[in-house]
Formats: sequence, C-alpha cells, structure tokens
Amino acid sequence: MIRILVDSSADYTAQEVKDLNMELVPINITLNDKNYLDGIDITKDELYQMLLETESFPMTAQPSPQVFLDIFEDAKEKGDSLIYLSLSSGLSGTFQTAALAKNMAEYDEIYLIDTLSATRAIRIMAEFACKLREEGKAAAEIAAELEEFKSRVVIYAALDTLEYLYKGGRLNKAAAAVGELANLKPIITVNDEGKMGVPAKALGRNKAIASLVKMITDKGIDTSFPAYSLYAYGEENTEKLEQKLKTAGVSVTKRLQVGATIGCHIGPGAYGLIFVTK
Repeated sequence: MIRILVDSSADYTAQEVKDLNMELVPINITLNDKNYLDGIDITKDELYQMLLETESFPMTAQPSPQVFLDIFEDAKEKGDSLIYLSLSSGLSGTFQTAALAKNMAEYDEIYLIDTLSATRAIRIMAEFACKLREEGKAAAEIAAELEEFKSRVVIYAALDTLEYLYKGGRLNKAAAAVGELANLKPIITVNDEGKMGVPAKALGRNKAIASLVKMITDKGIDTSFPAYSLYAYGEENTEKLEQKLKTAGVSVTKRLQVGATIGCHIGPGAYGLIFVTK
C-alpha cells in the first residue's frame, strides 16, 4: 500500500483528505494565547475574522518530530510505502522535522518531497501523486516524478494590504506605511528556493490584476492540469481576476480559499492563481 501524507498548509478539508485516501498532519497556530490545530480547531473564515478583530499576530509552529514518527513507524510496521509532500523548507521547518523523524524510523520506504511551495500548489502535487498511485506506479517512481513536476507548479498572488507582511516581520513599519499611502499592491510568488518572492509591484488593484494576468499568460498554462483561483477572506478581488483571465482565454477550474498557515501572512483580500506550466 502507498500512503500519501500532506500537512495542513495544503489547505485540504478533512473530508477531501478522506475522499482522496490521503493522510493529514495539522500545523499548530497560536493566536491570543490560544493554541489551535490548523483546519481542525479553527476554520479559515474564523482565522481571518480573528485577524481583523485583533492586533495580535498568529504564530505557526510545525508538528513535533513525534507526530511524524508515529505515522512513519505505523507505515513501517504495516510494510506500507509513504510519500510526504511538505510545506516548503524555505517557509517552515516542517520538512526538516519530517526528515529527523524518518532518520529515527530507519525505514527506506518513506519518501519526503520538499514541495518548495505552499497552499493549493501542494494540492495539485498531491492530486498528481494520487493519479500516479491509481496508475499502479511504485512509491519510488511517484516520488521521482514529483521531484520533476514540482518546479512546474506556479503561484502568483496579489496582496490587498501590507499590514500582515509588517505584522509577520517581512516588512518594516516605515516601508509598510509608505506602501499603504501609495496604494502599493505587491505581486508575490514562491520562488525556486521555496521562499516568498515579489516579482512585481503595482499601484492600485486594477493594475495589480492586469499585472497578474500578464504574468500568468506569459508563463503559459498546461490545461491538462487544474488551475485554481485563490481568495483569502472575501471573494470580490478573485471574481475580478477571474473575469480578466477569462477575457485573456484562461479557464479557472475551481475557486479555493487559502488557509491559516499562509493566510495569516498575506492577509484578507489576497487573491491569485495556482497553475501548472507547459
């Protein structure tokens, strides 16, 4: 049996994980001195509502090595192969924690994939892994194909506010204040190193949407894979992006919400697209 494991940064619901015959490890979130398990104790909308109502900034923490070790040892005991698609090592220590647990388990049939990405991009990779599993490929083959495939999965998103980059320590107060006054809207991505990059900036929402559409169409989309539009809290910006993409000949498979792990850093109003390049 081949088991596929993701962490909650992939933004699956518990039912979706069950339907796809996968497993989920939740990431820990602390806000207002309360601890939550992402996707279990707190919903996406609850997290965004709390962000709007408090000055506090949530802290995220990767699962403990023991959480991974319990799963890995269970796979070892049952003789199963296991593939784990991790949140980017450039954004979290989750991958390193899983690697530590694998060393402790001493089991060769555990394959760790550092996706170098986040949120719904991991969903595309996980669903690709499930498809390869259904085709009867061995775990080692699936892992090798995922390593080649992951660089083709692209995230482009625009931020509606700089407040949460500042609160999360990714932008200083002066730069955030100037940016807000200028109505600056950064376009963000996850770069080749798996870290957040800012490939473009726009003045105002309309120009940000136009920049997103150009960047997406310039890349070229492989339509044999899904293209997911994204929203954080409130779907108005995403609806406008989808309309412009449609005009440009880009079809969106489904609109999906970004969860707490990434959402707390980009803030309400963020929007974008995840797709696979040709």
